[in-house]
Amino acid sequence: MEILAKIAFALHALIILGGALVAVSSKSLVRALVGLVVTFFGVAGMYLLLATPFLAFMQILIYVGAVCVLVFFSVMLTRADGEGEEARPVTIRHRFNALLAGLVPAVGLALVLIRHPGAARDLPVEVGLPALGTGLLEQYSLSFELISLILLVAMSGAVVLTWERKEKQ
Repeated sequence: MEILAKIAFALHALIILGGALVAVSSKSLVRALVGLVVTFFGVAGMYLLLATPFLAFMQILIYVGAVCVLVFFSVMLTRADGEGEEARPVTIRHRFNALLAGLVPAVGLALVLIRHPGAARDLPVEVGLPALGTGLLEQYSLSFELISLILLVAMSGAVVLTWERKEKQ
């Protein structure tokens, strides 16, 4: 049974990495968004492997259903004309900076895990859905409000950029 869990983990890890590679290497914004959706589904699969179906459902509902749709509408409303900085070819310096930006947090997390291995391996206390709902609606309600505010600002910004572009034409 343990070998099946390892195979399932490896499969979901490959799905996540494949989607992430498509998301960051695609020249088309729509294809990059599809890669992001694949990555989010892979993360939801990881949540299912951790026996947390509620988090898997929330991953799909919030990230795939809301965030990716919002990003898709923003991309469609603010189509680039191909003359800006995003149209320039990627240089070796850009690739090095991207690699450095990915390695710095990874090395930092690895150092924390090496120095404090016991804290990373503690099993969390199982929290039931009623207690989770109570915590989310009482203790963490400000976080939900801030997330909705960020999504509103992003969508409003996309609409404003579209109106400005239409006025110039």
